[in-house]
Amino acid sequence: MGSCNAQKTKLRIAYRNRRHEHIAQNSAIREAVKVHLLKSLPTCGYLGLYWPLATEVDLRPLRQVIAQPMALPFADGEGGLTYRAWNDESLMADGCGIPAPIGNDLSPEQLSLLIVPALAVDQHGIRLGYGGGYYDRLRAKDQWRMVPAVVVLPQACLVSTPLPCDPWDIPFDGWITELGSSQAASSPAS
Repeated sequence: MGSCNAQKTKLRIAYRNRRHEHIAQNSAIREAVKVHLLKSLPTCGYLGLYWPLATEVDLRPLRQVIAQPMALPFADGEGGLTYRAWNDESLMADGCGIPAPIGNDLSPEQLSLLIVPALAVDQHGIRLGYGGGYYDRLRAKDQWRMVPAVVVLPQACLVSTPLPCDPWDIPFDGWITELGSSQAASSPAS
């Protein structure tokens, strides 16, 4: 397990740098997300977005063009994550210091799609994030695992070989890059 963590740490540094090198793609990625949502977003339920950090794609402008109600994650700072309706009320810093809505937690049945940032993703939908495990712990719960979830990242951060995978890593359904959306391949046989 220690070597997997060390390998993930090295990959996080490499892909954080790669994502930074491709920051110019962020507006094209946002446009690809918009096209994907306008074509295939279910008409009911909240769209789960995220508050962008550093070089992550800023999807907040989609509020002006997507009529779907939206939600943002709320992290407790101790590994727990949920989503709350993102209305026009003020936001507060969550347990990780990220702006989040103040209201009540939404149930998984209230969300139609989760869009999550990533440093990298492989063809099987295994996501490399920052290492906090918030999204993995949320998606490990049966009801949350049923909510479709995709990652957003530059095409340059799509990995052709499998990423290191811990038992708790939950594959995502697909990804959206500046080249459009793709579905994850079935998991390889163990």
